Amino acid sequence: MSQDPRGVRGPGAGARVEFIADCMLGRLAKWLKILGFDVLYFPKAEDKDLVEISRREKRVLLTRDTGLIEKTKRRAGRLFIESDDWREQVVQVLDEYGLWDSVRPNSRCLDCNKPLKPLPKSRARNLVPPHILDTAPSFAMCPGCGRVFWPGTHYGDMEARIAALRRRSGRGQTSLFALSAKREV
Repeated sequence: MSQDPRGVRGPGAGARVEFIADCMLGRLAKWLKILGFDVLYFPKAEDKDLVEISRREKRVLLTRDTGLIEKTKRRAGRLFIESDDWREQVVQVLDEYGLWDSVRPNSRCLDCNKPLKPLPKSRARNLVPPHILDTAPSFAMCPGCGRVFWPGTHYGDMEARIAALRRRSGRGQTSLFALSAKREV
């Protein structure tokens, strides 16, 4: 990896990259999770704690805090996020680390950040309303918090937003799978 004044250049296409985002980047953290990336986010955390977690877990520190970038200028694994717009932030991160081919929408829990597991329809029977069981084509479950996911009514909106991100990056559209969530009862 080569360093530049803003942070660190990516490790190359297809490499697994895990992130930690500072408190200014909640929407970026959410959208990176929606796209299937491992992102830790704490709405309130001290800079020293973010730096320690980043170092210990080998996570890329995402920040808009110029002071934090300055404090960590001698270490790799950090990226200064340039834009205030979450869409531009997502494009910057995915471009910087060559992660466009690693996008796996809705494969990670937005609450606890764990990868989702397929859930057979027979096991979803007591976890979702009957009309959802009858209409949803598939289900997934978070092994951490027990949330159950399925393609929901916001499918079109989610797909359109992700397609717009791909267009911003010059990567065109792809068909994506969006999910709704319901907490296990």
